[in-house]
Order: sequence, then C-alpha cells, then structure tokens
Amino acid sequence: MPRRTVKLQGHDGTDLTAGLRAIDQELDVPTEFPADVLAEAERAAAHPRLPDLDRTDVPFITIDPEGAKDLDQAMHIERASAGYRVLYAIADVAAFVEPGGAIDAEAHRRGQTLYAPDRRIPLHPPVLSEAAASLLPDQVRPALLWTIDLDERGEATKVVVERARVRSRAQLDYAQVQQQLDSGGADDVVTLLREVGGLRLERERERGGVSLPLPEQEVVVGDDGWSLRFRELLPVEEWNAQISLLTGMGAAEIMLYGEVGLVRTLPPSPEHAVAKLRRTAAALRLEWNPDVDYPDFVRSLDPNTGEGAAMLNACTSLLRGAGYVAFDGGVPEHIEHAAIAAEYAHVTAPLRRLADRYAGEVAVAVCGDRDIPDWVRARLRDLPQEMRDSDRRAHQFERAVLDLVEAGVLGKSVGQVFAGVITEIGEKDPDKGSVMLSEPAVEAPVESKSGQLPLGDEVQVKLVEADTEKRSVRFELV
Repeated sequence: MPRRTVKLQGHDGTDLTAGLRAIDQELDVPTEFPADVLAEAERAAAHPRLPDLDRTDVPFITIDPEGAKDLDQAMHIERASAGYRVLYAIADVAAFVEPGGAIDAEAHRRGQTLYAPDRRIPLHPPVLSEAAASLLPDQVRPALLWTIDLDERGEATKVVVERARVRSRAQLDYAQVQQQLDSGGADDVVTLLREVGGLRLERERERGGVSLPLPEQEVVVGDDGWSLRFRELLPVEEWNAQISLLTGMGAAEIMLYGEVGLVRTLPPSPEHAVAKLRRTAAALRLEWNPDVDYPDFVRSLDPNTGEGAAMLNACTSLLRGAGYVAFDGGVPEHIEHAAIAAEYAHVTAPLRRLADRYAGEVAVAVCGDRDIPDWVRARLRDLPQEMRDSDRRAHQFERAVLDLVEAGVLGKSVGQVFAGVITEIGEKDPDKGSVMLSEPAVEAPVESKSGQLPLGDEVQVKLVEADTEKRSVRFELV
C-alpha cells in the first residue's frame, strides 16, 4: 500500500491541542518540573562531574532523528587487526543527578520521556537532557564509554566500559546518513556502520533473533496543519540499532558475571501462540513451511503488501510480556530476551529512560572491579515495577494521542469511503476487527454487517464515526 501523508484540511489543530491537554490530565502526565528540580538542574548543568580519562581525541558522531536534541549516544567504528572496534559513548546522566535529590526523585516519578505531537515530556529537565548532558557536537561531555572488540564475523570478543570525557564531531540524522551511503559519499565511520550492522544482523539470524519491520505511525505538525503518516525504517536505522543491541548484550554479560544488575526480558513464545500464527498465515494464503522457524518466516514478509502488513500485525502478539528483572547475588533463571535471543540490558538511553542510568552504573562498577554504589543497590529491586508502571502509562499515552489525532484527521469525512486492508479480526467475533487505510495513515476498528471480515484483503470501508471528544474512529465494510 502507498504510504502518503494526508494533511488535515482547514484545521489548525486547536481542538486537538486541547484534547492533548485533556490526555495529560487523564493520565496524570507530569508536564511541568517543580521549581526545586529546575533549580537543581541549573546548578548541575553548570558543574558537571567530568572524569579524568580524556577521550576527546576520538572523532565521535551522533545519528538520530532530524531535529533531536536529547542525544544519548555517540559512536566511532574502526578496523582492528582481528576485525573491528566499536567505541560507543553514552551520556553519563549520573554525572549530573545527585542520588536522593530533587532531579532523582522526579525521574523516578516519570520513568521515561513521553512524546506528544507538539512537544516532548522529558525525563530530565531540558537544561540537562537537551543541553548539558546531551552529546551535542563540539562540546566536552562526561560519558560511559563502551569499547567493544569484534572479530571478522562481527562477534564480540571483548567488552569494556569506563567513564571518560568525549566530544562529538558531528550531529547527523538518519536520512542524511542514508543519502551519503546511497550516493557513495559516506565517510569511513558511516561505511563501517553499514558493514558492522550487516554482520550483526547475520549473527542475529544465527541466534534466532527477530525484529518486526512494522511501519511506524507518527503525527506530524506543520505550518499547514496536522497530519499522520506511516514512516518506514531506513536501512541505516537497523544498522544503528544493532550497535545499541550489541552494547546492551555486552552490558548484560558484565552484570551477569558480577551477579548484580537489571536486565530486559521477554519470555519465549508458547507453542500455542506460534501455532495460532501459523493458522493466521494460512488464512492469509502465505506460505510458511513446517521446517521454517518463526524468525525466518518474519524476515520473508513484505510489510508493504496487505497480507504482509496483516501478518506482521498478528506477530506483535509474541512481543507481549516484556519486562525487567533485577538481581543482587546469584543469577536468576529465565532472563533471556526471546526476540533478541540473548541476555540483554537497557543501557543506551539514560537521558530518556530511568532504568538505563542504574544498569549503566552497575556495569561500569563491575567492569572496573569497584563496589556497586549504595544508591544503586537501594533502588535496584524497585526498578522493575517502576518501569512497568512507566511503560504502561507511556503506552496508554501514545495510544490516546494517536486515537485523538486519527479522529481529528477524519473528523470532516464521516460517510466517505476509503481503501484499506483488514489487519486483524476478532477471535470471538470475526465480523469485527481492524483496518489499515492507504491514506490517511490510520488503523482503526471496522465491522462487517454481512459476515466475517476478510483478513489481509484490500477492501472498501465507510467511515461511520470520528469523534475527537471520545477519541473514537470506526468504519464499516462496504
């Protein structure tokens, strides 16, 4: 299906902005920082704790979405005698946050950064997250510096993390880097990112790991109105993500060695869930041979076809149940992340996610053969529940925002007919399900008055409801 942006004709977004503020209140989203948090952040920004080790000689770059200011990661990749060396600098938030202080308490209340169409709701005050702690170009910053040696196949042979001063040389965005690669004008670091990223994807296949290439639904606010679009991932985003995954796997290995830490987990998919997906594939007339495992089948799907989009939507059911496990003394059972097919930890986004500051602190202490800080041990056991609560609110927030904007985009189109694909049907009520439109970029409930919905088929649907107050959109099969 085509993925095109459709503008909200004759609509300046005013009532949608009011709707967003209502969502903030409904979900108790902390939109403003208390005065004591802001004051403490200003003091911390002026007096960061810079480590002794100076690695400002390394020509790091950052690669992020266009316009990003909260830059957690800077990378450098070089060839080594046995393969490659990845240097990955992660913003050292602990250099600015006083344990038990006002910023720390507020970060525990928030859990993670939330993203709304008209603003972000940051985990830390912007004077830190978008300025003093962010790895902006040409600025000396404290960082947790990961040095990861890889062999010629891209397998990690050594992982070390230590505190260091770093300086990024350039802030790049995904589209810019992809254009450089496609045109042949990329420098050595970006070229090696493609090379190492490709090797890591091969190793992921060997492990049995899998990621779902679902187009990302996003809201765009422009001068001529609000819009929705499906943004497909660029190849460079996959390669960049592999560097983050590589680091998270190394962090988990370090923490498991030290028998203390915080890992991200996803339980293995039960056989009945995979069997259900095989039945869905059969209903979509997709070939899934018995000797082909789930990860290889997912890699064969084309998300730009109706049946591929519907199948990938069904596959998201196997990603439910992700969480965190904290441990201090001994190694717990059942801590693998099934989608990554390895032990894994969140350590690469501390500006935007609370858990990463703690996991990074454990890793750098274990790697340096030092005691785990008391402030880390004191809160470690509470973090899985705190992050679970934060994740739940983030998912509710994201869904409510999309529901609101979808209703706004379609508000003047009730009664019109749209083209789409049936991506889901109800187990108990197969005449109800979900439809993904060709344009605008909307996925919403649909109902058939004449029998079961045709899963994966391209269909015509009539819009019967688009209510911004209820944040509700509903279609009927024509």
